[in-house]
Amino acid sequence: MVLAVATLSFGAAFAQDTETAANVTEQNELVADEAAAGAENAIEATELELTETDAEAAEVKPAVVEAEGSPMHFALMKKFLEGGWEWMLPVLVCLILGLAISIERILYMTFAQINTKKFVADVERILNEEGVEAAKEYCRNTRGPIASIYYQGLMRYDQGLEAVDKAVVSYGSVQQGQMESGLSWISLFIALSPSLGFMGTVVGMIQAFDDIESSATMSPTVVAGGIKVALLTTIMGLISAVILQVFFNYILSKIESQVVKMEDTSITLVDMLTAYSKR
Repeated sequence: MVLAVATLSFGAAFAQDTETAANVTEQNELVADEAAAGAENAIEATELELTETDAEAAEVKPAVVEAEGSPMHFALMKKFLEGGWEWMLPVLVCLILGLAISIERILYMTFAQINTKKFVADVERILNEEGVEAAKEYCRNTRGPIASIYYQGLMRYDQGLEAVDKAVVSYGSVQQGQMESGLSWISLFIALSPSLGFMGTVVGMIQAFDDIESSATMSPTVVAGGIKVALLTTIMGLISAVILQVFFNYILSKIESQVVKMEDTSITLVDMLTAYSKR
């Protein structure tokens, strides 16, 4: 920049009418002085910017180190408190209760599963070799809804095959209801979590507008607190709903798979007893 200013100044000086060598010399000296002064000002400005940049870097570096060194659970707790415990706590309670019911249902479905093909083959073998009473005893000592349905059907074998069919269908519905127990609460928590989050959002926005009204200004620092509450409660509610929805769908898929097995094995039981009665 200094060279450009000097070049333009010298060009303008030579383009002017040069009547005397003294005037030219005075003009050149004036331009040189101005260029030197501009260079000194530029150097001082550069040094000042570098000094400010170093100061900012010195201030930012400890903050970055502190943020990187803070444990994750401390950061989550900080965000939880910034969102307002009166709105974040109900969402957290919904998430905990929903997860507790989901885990209980998953464990129930896991323990209810058996090797269906082996079980049906064993019942048929015991029925043909040892009779109905032995088959009932085997079903009673086996866990799971399929074994319970088989036991109820064998209990009514002496009443006829029609009674067996009705018992199997009726008790199959009972077992399905037991497997679906608690899912209504999970559905409630899935709907309740984002609703509570949105309620906190509305409260946070109202707080932001109250701050604007009280301060009579639109400064970002005035509304930042209310908007932060609004966003944190919203994301907490959405996270809770998403987590519970995943568990809910997983449990439903396991129930549907078990119901299909129950229906299939129930038909096999009726066919098995029909063949046994013809012996």
